[in-house]
Amino acid sequence: MRAAGLPREARLRRAGDFAALRQASGRLGGRCFSVRYRPNDHGHARLGLAISKRVSKRAVERNRIKRLARESFRRIRHQLPAIDLVVMAREQAAHLPGPELLAELDALWRKLLPLKPDPVAGTIAR
Repeated sequence: MRAAGLPREARLRRAGDFAALRQASGRLGGRCFSVRYRPNDHGHARLGLAISKRVSKRAVERNRIKRLARESFRRIRHQLPAIDLVVMAREQAAHLPGPELLAELDALWRKLLPLKPDPVAGTIAR
């Protein structure tokens, strides 16, 4: 039986992938999270996380936010279009319980579901 983790091919790992999202991407935001997204050629969604020390000085809190974001993405990644995502947390995220953070992430994923990649323009249309 295969583990239910997040496989390597579903994660953004190279600095160039993160840099491309910083330069030309769509944005979504909520109270605790900001998401940048752009289409990719991989055929599936990929997740990157940027949880800075500004969110919390304590690594244990930053790691909790990352675990929750990965778990939330893992559950819905097969329904998302072929896009690269970077999730950035805001300071408010460190002080909220897990179920509230998961609810906000689920709301952001629902906003991404109807996006359709436009292969000609290299953008995503709503």
